[in-house]
Amino acid sequence: MRNPSIGRLMLAVVFSTPSAVEAQEPNAAGCSMCHDQPKTIMGTAHAAVGCQTCHPKHQVYPHPAGIPKPACASCHEEVAARYRLGIHGELSAAGNAAAPDCTVCHGNVHEVKLAGTEAFRQAVPKLCGTCHAGPFDQYEESVHGRAAARGIVAAPVCSSCHRAHMIQSPEAKTSSVFSTRIPETCGRCHGDVRLAAEFNFPRDSLVSYQNSFHGLALREGRETVANCASCHGYHLILRSSNPRSTINPANLPKTCGKCHPGAGANFAIGPIHFVPGQGEPVPVYWVRAAYLTLIPIIIGAMLLYCTGDWLRKIVSLRLRPSGQRTIPARRGALRMYRFERIEHAILIVTFIVLAWTGFALKYPGRFWAEPLMAWESRFPGLRGAIHRGAAAAFIALGMAHLISLARNRNLREHWKQLWPRRGDFGEAAAGFAYNLGLRRTMPRRSPHSWVEKAEYWALVWGAVVMSITGVMLWANTLVLRWLPGVTLFVLTAIHFYEAVLATLAILVWHFYTVIFDPDVYPMDPSWITGYTVRSGEPEDERQ
Repeated sequence: MRNPSIGRLMLAVVFSTPSAVEAQEPNAAGCSMCHDQPKTIMGTAHAAVGCQTCHPKHQVYPHPAGIPKPACASCHEEVAARYRLGIHGELSAAGNAAAPDCTVCHGNVHEVKLAGTEAFRQAVPKLCGTCHAGPFDQYEESVHGRAAARGIVAAPVCSSCHRAHMIQSPEAKTSSVFSTRIPETCGRCHGDVRLAAEFNFPRDSLVSYQNSFHGLALREGRETVANCASCHGYHLILRSSNPRSTINPANLPKTCGKCHPGAGANFAIGPIHFVPGQGEPVPVYWVRAAYLTLIPIIIGAMLLYCTGDWLRKIVSLRLRPSGQRTIPARRGALRMYRFERIEHAILIVTFIVLAWTGFALKYPGRFWAEPLMAWESRFPGLRGAIHRGAAAAFIALGMAHLISLARNRNLREHWKQLWPRRGDFGEAAAGFAYNLGLRRTMPRRSPHSWVEKAEYWALVWGAVVMSITGVMLWANTLVLRWLPGVTLFVLTAIHFYEAVLATLAILVWHFYTVIFDPDVYPMDPSWITGYTVRSGEPEDERQ
């Protein structure tokens, strides 16, 4: 028997205006008389979308054939734009019929599930696994997959790392799983303090990596340096206690050997992730503690001496009779030969470049580092290349200095004046006492006093330490064939803190003695002309 409701609908379609028909089918009630889709769409993402939105002229009966239905992009333009930029969209545009589209992942348009629900999220790995069976099998066995199977809401699924719509190849630089972006992607969970506290995993993994040898190298744009996935894996991420884990102590030489061929059995000795002051290896702790003790003492003593010296001389100048010259009329002593001035000029350039490029790696967000780091996006590794080039010039300068002393008698005799003598200690103590107001009379100061000697030998010490640690960090693969991995952290700590000490010493001690000292202000020109303006020093005309 014919359904009377269908007959009534047909009469309404024939004899009524479109507006009248639409008025008869609020919430697609009219369409449901003939079609099941209005019923199945209830409770889905499209429940609030009226039939007429996607089915133009639906009120005409019989329904016209060949009317195109709107594409998903008509409403979801932003999502569709991201899809087109992803690898799935690229395959689809190239004519690959197997490339997944909206319906493959979200289902039929009348049955689209709400993507924001936990049920949809938990179904993502199995959904992706229909095409990517291998990665899915590994994910299921991993710590992430097991957590997701237990119903843990925070456990990452495929879309947590690969994004939901703009899924890109790992080789694409804008991909969330590109080598330089992996720490950021992993850090969304492993850098979250709340998640770390809730699930009891290390909360400092991201910070420790960023401050590590690998993190610093990645920050300067070196795409081949180890990231989270290089050591922990991509999909089959297992606990370190699992014998199959890539970070199991027994497997570390093999894992690290991918980047450091020939890494020895000692490579795995010591922790990998640590933050200064929190569970760091003992050698690193003592290096850091030693420098954090010495730097304030040494720089503090320099500030104390220079401040006292400046105050004494300022008072003396103000009490001096008007018109008395403060700089001798005749030329002072010859302090630097021509070759020494050339050495000094090269040293100035190399030191500034080394300090700038070195600290820019540690503090890339500072205003003084931005001009240099801005080039990293276009020329990855530029900062490192400049730093190593300046380091090579610095080491070559040191070798030239040694050769010049061996071959030139005048330079060698001049250099001998910088050898420490027993009287230097008494001269230094008397100078400190006078500047601190503990002594009334100004002590005698030698032409090449303890001040110049201390500065020269500090430079020699710093040059040796920085050269050795820098070369070892540069040749890290060779070093790690024989030494444990913690060696890199020790070398990095020494290199950094020695640079801090050297830079502060230049700014405080050297700048005072050659610029701000009232005896030479506005500058001692000996590094340009070879002759000092300090009074009381005999003139030396030897060339």
